Amino acid sequence: MPTQTTPQYRRDPASQPPVRWPDYRSNALRAPNRPLVLVPHRLGEITGPLLGEGRVGPHDNDLTAGHEGEPQGQRIIVSGRVLDGDGRPIPNTLLEVWQANAAGRYRHDGDRHPAPLDPNFTGVGRTLTDADGRYSFTTIHPGAYPWRNHDNAWRPAHIHFSLFGTAFTQRLVTQMYFPGDPLFFQDPIYNSVRDPKARAAMVARFDLDTTVPEWALGYQWDIVLRGKTPTPLEEEGDDD
Repeated sequence: MPTQTTPQYRRDPASQPPVRWPDYRSNALRAPNRPLVLVPHRLGEITGPLLGEGRVGPHDNDLTAGHEGEPQGQRIIVSGRVLDGDGRPIPNTLLEVWQANAAGRYRHDGDRHPAPLDPNFTGVGRTLTDADGRYSFTTIHPGAYPWRNHDNAWRPAHIHFSLFGTAFTQRLVTQMYFPGDPLFFQDPIYNSVRDPKARAAMVARFDLDTTVPEWALGYQWDIVLRGKTPTPLEEEGDDD
């Protein structure tokens, strides 16, 4: 009888954070204590959920739309491409984002940061990559916020990205940071990626070409999967 083994993928240990990173306190509660076990995909994992075009609205990628008024903060456009390890575009991939508002607060019951909520900003959006693997989100520059990881701890401004394959089990989660953030030095999630080149892959670059005059600043950020410079991935379910 054949023995099942965990599927193997192209390894990139230099760019991926270790499973356990003590500086990130809540990682101790999330990191697995036992070896991984192969769980066979059944019909539910293979066929659902349906992540096609019918589930994504034409304005779902604009986090500033759909409200009675304008959200507070600096409007930005974040765009880029999703590529595989050989530089080929990955089309029709579902991207979801979530983030804090301009004051550094999430619209979430568990967020007790005493910063104001913005009634015109929910902080979530989604889109599908096109045939060239391109995506674009219109949103607000998120604010930094305090957290209880260590003394006087603040998270740098960031946007969470979730990427889906053809089923829910094919999900990858990462974070995008902004250039020149003064809080990089004390952020354990950012610093858990020890390779400087891989760490730089998590930081977007300001892009004047995609900046819309008198309306929004542009940032470019490509996501590279399992390549020479892959974008580091955080553990699924991490929303700090």
